[in-house]
Formats: sequence, C-alpha cells, structure tokens
Amino acid sequence: MVDNLKLMGNVKQVSDDIAIAGQLNLAQLQEAAEEGFAAVLNLRSPDEEGSLSDEQEQVEALGLDYINIPVATATINEDLTTQVLQTIDELPKPLLIHCASSMRAGAMAFMYVATRQGLTAEQAFEKANQMGFDCDAYPDLKAFFKQYVDVHSRKTA
Repeated sequence: MVDNLKLMGNVKQVSDDIAIAGQLNLAQLQEAAEEGFAAVLNLRSPDEEGSLSDEQEQVEALGLDYINIPVATATINEDLTTQVLQTIDELPKPLLIHCASSMRAGAMAFMYVATRQGLTAEQAFEKANQMGFDCDAYPDLKAFFKQYVDVHSRKTA
C-alpha cells in the first residue's frame, strides 16, 4: 500500500494495492514513482484530448511498468473488461490506474475488487459512493457494472 498519497487530491486508494486517478501530469507521475507505485495502467485512448503523448516513455523512464488499454464507456463490453481485470492481476503492485476524470478507472478498479473479493455489485457501489463516486451519474455504465459483477464475482462460501 502506498502510505502517503500527496498527488494533489487526484488519487484515491481503492484497495491496499490499487489506486485510481484522473489524468496525471509529468510531475504527478514522478511523485507516483517516488511514493512507491510499481505500475501505471492508462485507460485513455492516445488521441483523447489532454492525453500525454509520451506517457509510456515518461512512466517507463521512471522505472514503472506501463500498459495502455483504451476503454470508452460507450463501447465497454465483457471481453474488454475481462482483459483490463486480467491486466490488473498481472501488473506489479501497487498499481495506479488512470483515465481522464477517474470515472473509467474507478469503474474498472471497483469491478476488480468486487470480482476478486466476492462482493456484490451493491457492496461495490456502496464502497464507490463512500469514496465520492456518483454511481448513478452513468446509468448505462452502472447497469453494465452490475451485470458483469453478478456474473463474474468469486462467490464466497
């Protein structure tokens, strides 16, 4: 777990080894490396406005692993979500997941936590709401989230 998240209020700790953020600038990426993050997962498309054109090079120069899997809320589906969650499994921790506003990063991180810890979608929504996410702001994403978690959550006996 990263103990001291100072990244200008942009980072939220979702679990012991996963944090999420909106778009990070180069100084924030440097700070993430200094605070002990081992990897960055970027969910933005490289052509999205505000994306860092050389983010992969910058992150890798800081000694962190880097993966970019573009996720668009309008085209999110089960296969893409499974790919992202498997990537989260494989990347070294602690892991920083980001997108433009932290909404996609938050959805993926909470789906990961729910499916790996056997939580219901409602339990995951409650955790997200406690962290300040408005789960009702994106009804289509919320419905997809619920369906995915209901199917893929590792049920505990």
